[in-house]
Amino acid sequence: MASPSAGRHRAPGRFNPVSELSGIVATAAQPAVKTSAVIAASGGLVASFALPASAAPAATTKTAGQAASVAPVAVKAPEVAAPEATDAFGVIGFQATAKPKPAPAPAPATVVRVTDTQTASRSTDRAPLTKDYTNLQPAAGGVLAIAAQYQGLPYKYGGTSPSTGFDCSGFTQWVFRQVGISLPRTAEEQRQAATPVSNPQPGDLVFFGSPAYHVGIYAGNGMMWDSPRTGETVQKRSIWSGNVSYGRP
Repeated sequence: MASPSAGRHRAPGRFNPVSELSGIVATAAQPAVKTSAVIAASGGLVASFALPASAAPAATTKTAGQAASVAPVAVKAPEVAAPEATDAFGVIGFQATAKPKPAPAPAPATVVRVTDTQTASRSTDRAPLTKDYTNLQPAAGGVLAIAAQYQGLPYKYGGTSPSTGFDCSGFTQWVFRQVGISLPRTAEEQRQAATPVSNPQPGDLVFFGSPAYHVGIYAGNGMMWDSPRTGETVQKRSIWSGNVSYGRP
């Protein structure tokens, strides 16, 4: 009676999941067209493999003491997608510059308007002159000679004598008083008191406007003596307006 042979056991050693996976694939392979399989092996590994359409299983003959020859199956780890390339953006450097301050606006120019109206003002008069106008004797030659004696005397608003200065009507009133003719105080009052003339002679009164706002003494040839305004002095000058009338005291 034949004695039973002892069973063949796996040689003791360390477990290799790749070797086990290769053996499973070799045993389970069948002819197929582009067959794919996913086999879960012990140890938690996952492998995918493919057999070409023309592949046929190789004939294997096991003999005692001879291990089956199996082509190794490659195990490939899952691929990780590479990050997509992105455009690089640079930063253009700049340096802030303070905005310049606007230039200051130029001061407005002072405009002096010359009107046809005598302006009354109480501004400061010119410095006193060295000539003494208070002790003048009436000059020979009538009102024109007397008027010329006060040339250079500063204008004074409301003034009626050489000690204070003259305004326009105060000047004519003073001059005619020296020859014994009494005139009213203001330019309009003098115009109303005088006899109007159309052909004036030197020594007549020249009135500006109606009612009159200024008065002078006609000197002939379009000239007159008067005390003009603040900042001016008694002087002989041109008759500067066409809106005039003449009167004889």
